[in-house]
Amino acid sequence: MTDAIVLATVLDMNAAEPLKAELLARRGQPVTLDASNVERLGGLCLQVLLSARKTWAADGVDLTITPQSQGFSEQWTAFGASETNVPDTLAQDPLEGALA
Repeated sequence: MTDAIVLATVLDMNAAEPLKAELLARRGQPVTLDASNVERLGGLCLQVLLSARKTWAADGVDLTITPQSQGFSEQWTAFGASETNVPDTLAQDPLEGALA
């Protein structure tokens, strides 16, 4: 069973720590992140999401971000991040940058 997390409208520095805590509480479980209401994605939350993606991939568990608002998708791409639902395959160490 996939757990769902609805992301906040504004993912700024104030949302980073609560997002990290919410993700860590679900570590080891398949998770779907609903980004349909996200209007603003800040750098710290982007880092939390990228780290979660690496952590879930290293654990062999699915983490998907769907649906995505246009604002979320545009800002994700503007930061230069790779596709949201593709595991990071370029990392030498799958745990490097992982949530801890």
